[in-house]
Amino acid sequence: MGSKSVTKWPKQITPSLVEGLIYSERDLDKAISIFDAATAEYSNGFRHDRSTFGLMIRRLLSANKFVPAEDMLVRMKREKCDITEDILLSVYRAYARVHKPLEVMRVFGKTKDYECEPTAKSYITVFSILVSESQLKMAFKFYRHMRQKGIPACVPSLNVLIKALCKTASTMDSAFRIFHEMPKHGHTPDSYTYGTLINGLCRHGRTLEAKELLIDMEANGCSPSVVSYSCLIHGLCQSNKLADALELFKEMKSKGVEPNVYTYSSLIDGLCKNGYSLQAMELLERMTRKSLVPNSITYSSLIHGFCSEGKITEAVRILDRMKLQDLKPDAGLYSKIINGFCEMNKFQEAANFLDEMVLSGITPNRVTWGLHVRVHNRVVQGFCAEGCPNKAFPIYLGLRTRGISVEMKTFESLIHCFCKTDLHKAARILDEMVVDGCIPDEETWNAIFSGFWDRRKVREAAELLHAKLIDEFHNA
Repeated sequence: MGSKSVTKWPKQITPSLVEGLIYSERDLDKAISIFDAATAEYSNGFRHDRSTFGLMIRRLLSANKFVPAEDMLVRMKREKCDITEDILLSVYRAYARVHKPLEVMRVFGKTKDYECEPTAKSYITVFSILVSESQLKMAFKFYRHMRQKGIPACVPSLNVLIKALCKTASTMDSAFRIFHEMPKHGHTPDSYTYGTLINGLCRHGRTLEAKELLIDMEANGCSPSVVSYSCLIHGLCQSNKLADALELFKEMKSKGVEPNVYTYSSLIDGLCKNGYSLQAMELLERMTRKSLVPNSITYSSLIHGFCSEGKITEAVRILDRMKLQDLKPDAGLYSKIINGFCEMNKFQEAANFLDEMVLSGITPNRVTWGLHVRVHNRVVQGFCAEGCPNKAFPIYLGLRTRGISVEMKTFESLIHCFCKTDLHKAARILDEMVVDGCIPDEETWNAIFSGFWDRRKVREAAELLHAKLIDEFHNA
């Protein structure tokens, strides 16, 4: 499996010794070498057991080495070593971590081959993975299968089913039917049940019902968690009910429930969208004083808010703060800053951030393509409007080099500017415009012709040609 090892073993090798050595070795390749070295001792009577196999499989899975991990399962079966449910659960969760629900189903389908009969724990885990990955059709089919296999309904499985039904607005009422039926069958809804329903209601804009459910939750002796409060605060902010969200924020603190990053980020976003960016900034400071670390979403909300209010200097400060925290701004954030400077006619500052965006390795992709096109073209057009074509031209060249589309208005702005200063560049841009499939309008052609006509030699030659043609006509 790995390279040969020079591990020196004591006379008596035990699985617990091998397990301890593998566990303490942080380097995966070296851990594999220890495992292989122990395998070489089979001739001396040593055998790997499910503890050493299980640990090695988990180490491989943590490094996304799925094929070697599954090879280990095959080897366990070959060596007649029991494959436990916990080992298979680690495989399911590893595939779920990299969003591969079909692989989870494939491995689950091989449990009979591995001679490991799945219990309710395995069924519920796989069901939960399918729902989390939004494989709802497959999830509902799997739920029916697990019930046919005699897996009884329980609070955890019903919570997952409710979560699945909360994914779409059309099945929310079905989720509530199950919720109301649970006590009749001896299943008491827990905080996760209530939190899932509150989240579902908020996602579909039913915040009033979500607030009522929070009250019912407390009345039924189930204390709302920070997750339940945060989901409702987020939903209220999304529904533009900022006052209610702030009131709920005060209420949760008065009941001893400490807000988390998600809670603060939701409120900051709500404040920014309603034009209260300075108050959102105060909330950010309060958040950091509580040793909560803002994330990209927190900073994005503030940057969008400040830019929308024309407070570009504050937005740049937030961007700098974000970078100091080793969070990488995306194309959307840079475009907000660039557009903010363009709105203030500060095109040089906008161009500086364009350069920073390019140098930081942010390139157009299928999602951000249009955004890159808009901000680059806007800066070029801005420089042209200010009569600075020589500042616009390098950005234009960058557009062409990187394959970013040049808008018709950008071509026209550059041609009109260069017709006054550099006709050769104007003619070059006109050629590139035509090659790109853009048809110059009458005004653009007139600008080119006027530029050349104003050149003395061109005008004199044209006048001589005109005079000669007239003479030839009269002498004919």
